Amino acid sequence: MLTDIVAALRREQVIAYPTEAVFGLGCDPDSEAAVSTLLNIKQRPWTKGLILIAADYQQLSPYIDDTQLTQTQLERVFARWPGPVTWVMPARRQTPRWLTGQFTTLAVRVTAFAPVIQLCLAFGKPLVSTSANLSGTPPARSAAEVRQQFGHDFPVMDLEVGGRLNPSEIRDALTGELIRHG
Repeated sequence: MLTDIVAALRREQVIAYPTEAVFGLGCDPDSEAAVSTLLNIKQRPWTKGLILIAADYQQLSPYIDDTQLTQTQLERVFARWPGPVTWVMPARRQTPRWLTGQFTTLAVRVTAFAPVIQLCLAFGKPLVSTSANLSGTPPARSAAEVRQQFGHDFPVMDLEVGGRLNPSEIRDALTGELIRHG
């Protein structure tokens, strides 16, 4: 099953996978075609930017510019990782606009959720992570709900979500400011 999901990612397909609280839609962050498909499926404007979820910090290094953060700011980030906290960090200049949207920052998370860690390690890089739902509708909390919204042929990692009630908290890495409650 994991090999089928990774194969779908390598074919630049959008997949659904369980996260700590809800199912996420994901794809290869380096594929403009895959991200464009994901945004079309979600009916989400590209300007909002996206979240990357990773197995470890090293997977995020190609996308973020941590030289713009002080040691204290980095320590604040690392104190909450791995875990269900997404940090908005300065993006590298070469990070694609299809990930950052209208911003010079990128939202990133190092997960502690074993199925996502395994998926990111098997794929060899982070995934785009956005809730599995059409914009404005509640996120899917099961593989069955994903299939109801996106069809029975949609590639789904058919495991349980982690049991958290809310999607990840989002904070600004520069200020520590809370952007979204988790």
